[in-house]
Amino acid sequence: MSGECSPWPDLVVDLHTHSIHSDGQLAPAELARRAFVKGCRYLGLSDHVDQSNLGQCLGAALAAARELSGAIGLTLLAGVELTHVPPGQISDMVKRARSLGAVFVVVHGESPVEPVAPGTNMAAIEAGADILAHPGLLTPREANLAAEKGVFLELSARGGHGFANGLVARLARANGAQLLINSDAHAPEDLMTADFQRTVGLGAGLSAEEYVALIAQATAFAQGLALKAADR
Repeated sequence: MSGECSPWPDLVVDLHTHSIHSDGQLAPAELARRAFVKGCRYLGLSDHVDQSNLGQCLGAALAAARELSGAIGLTLLAGVELTHVPPGQISDMVKRARSLGAVFVVVHGESPVEPVAPGTNMAAIEAGADILAHPGLLTPREANLAAEKGVFLELSARGGHGFANGLVARLARANGAQLLINSDAHAPEDLMTADFQRTVGLGAGLSAEEYVALIAQATAFAQGLALKAADR
């Protein structure tokens, strides 16, 4: 009917993106502007890091968040993605990232399309990372522990990484774990619109009600991160 409001959330919350400070194509300002135009209101900058570049990439993200957040129309949040870090070193790296000012920490999970070391998913969850990205063939034990630890499990909008989204959604539902939909954007065309964000969620098997609840939860999480950043 004409004039009816859409029942779907019309904003994007995207807490997993990459800039020129790792392997992305865009500087943070352009990344943020392009994301804003597509409907994003909370954008997480989470460049790939290991022990060799943690300080450099996080410093750039913190500077971008400080200078750009709000000026471009969205809230830019400074984080990192620990990528291919050996499982035994993940806990220490999570602590180091937070001590250096990371507002959130993503761990590059056991994607079905990359040779991520076995045990990475469990190490990330045990370390209390904020987000386990594209966890691939997630196990019920991992999903259950993620629920206990408050670790968000990612439904990935990125080709290949999202092959196991249906499994992740099913195990999250069964175990009470929290979900996020993230773009893992490396290029302008990777950034999500609200419509594509919804397609990823429903395509993973979420019901309409579950999808709406996911976006509300993601928004609340991002708002909490923004408050934490403002208090520093």
